[in-house]
Amino acid sequence: MKKSIMIKNASQLVTCSGSRAKQGKAMADLHIIEDGALVVENGVITAVGKSSEVLSRFGQSGIESIDATAKAVLPGFVDSHTHFVFGGYRAEEFSWRLSGDDYMEIMNRGGGIASTVKATREATREELIAFGRKRLDSMLSFGVTTVEGKSGYGLDEETEIKQLEVMEVLDRVHAVDVVKTFLGAHAIPLNFKGRADHYIDYVANTVLPKISHRNLAEFCDVFCEKGVFSIEQSKRLLLKAKDLGFKVKLHADEIFPLGGAELAADLGAISADHLLQASDKGIVKMAEEGVIATLLPGTAFSLREPYARGRYMIDQGCAVALATDLNPGSCFSESVPLVHALATLSMDITIEEAITALTINGAAAVDRADKIGSLDVGKDGDVVILEFPSYKFIPYHTGVSCVEKVIKNGKLVFDKSR
Repeated sequence: MKKSIMIKNASQLVTCSGSRAKQGKAMADLHIIEDGALVVENGVITAVGKSSEVLSRFGQSGIESIDATAKAVLPGFVDSHTHFVFGGYRAEEFSWRLSGDDYMEIMNRGGGIASTVKATREATREELIAFGRKRLDSMLSFGVTTVEGKSGYGLDEETEIKQLEVMEVLDRVHAVDVVKTFLGAHAIPLNFKGRADHYIDYVANTVLPKISHRNLAEFCDVFCEKGVFSIEQSKRLLLKAKDLGFKVKLHADEIFPLGGAELAADLGAISADHLLQASDKGIVKMAEEGVIATLLPGTAFSLREPYARGRYMIDQGCAVALATDLNPGSCFSESVPLVHALATLSMDITIEEAITALTINGAAAVDRADKIGSLDVGKDGDVVILEFPSYKFIPYHTGVSCVEKVIKNGKLVFDKSR
């Protein structure tokens, strides 16, 4: 039986209450309880309210308690878009970009995704598990209790499956829950150069059924972009994925306004991600169909690109999530506070909306808003305790984690003081 725990006297209990994504203006309502408390029993939240009310019910029960006086308490963060299982690094490529080299020049010098594909193919499962565990440890220190991980650095059956198997192991052995996404259509591999249609056929008809049969992934994603996979190719793959029981996501409209946002709405995708070049029409359609707009400001920051129009999306009624996009090329960072600061400073998203985007809306972006993402009775006991009395310190302490403790399923799994 899992240990029961009470957190009491929180200056702010930021509940983010709800069981589905918050759209538009609703994102600003955090449902804060001052001098709040909660109880987690057997991994599930069983009480939320004023400290006086919760203590009157549980104060004499002998439950272990944590005194959160002068500290803010929030739901565990959900990082809903990452590529955290990979081999090799691309630090040299970062310096090339700073010198002004464009993507094709970098590719011709042996960089780009082909470099990571080569390193990931060569890495053993044990090496990838060790790398992934270390990255999850760091994410946990930033308050992340659930993370989405994508494959996509194999571009062949063997390595794509290897990445997903590594995530399966890490999900079992690490405190952070890992949501697995198959991104075999991340790029066109060299052996399929000039034959994107044939590669989509290979992914859809050879690799995807095997992943479905082994239940290795919950989602299927595709890099829908000019020069990579077209609207038609992306649609063909994702329709096959839906037929096989996968939920679908898209890397959409990152570099060129191709219409990926519109496709996401038409397909009923769980989320469309990046969206730097998403059209007004696509944004409105996503809002109407309830597709989560997952924005990745760390990537725009690292690539020195214009940011996605977060303010416009929220004003149009979209449900916006924020994620790190941790990957070895365009954004080698798992810093949740940096993402939060960039969203508020560069995307005109309010501090409150950013909290929602990293909690209940992040949970919705991995289709788990009924279980995580808020501090509600009946949900998993995933909780973050800050060092400071207000959630507003997260972007204010720019890029630096102010997470003091993390509780996962009612168990203390990170304590900065230890």
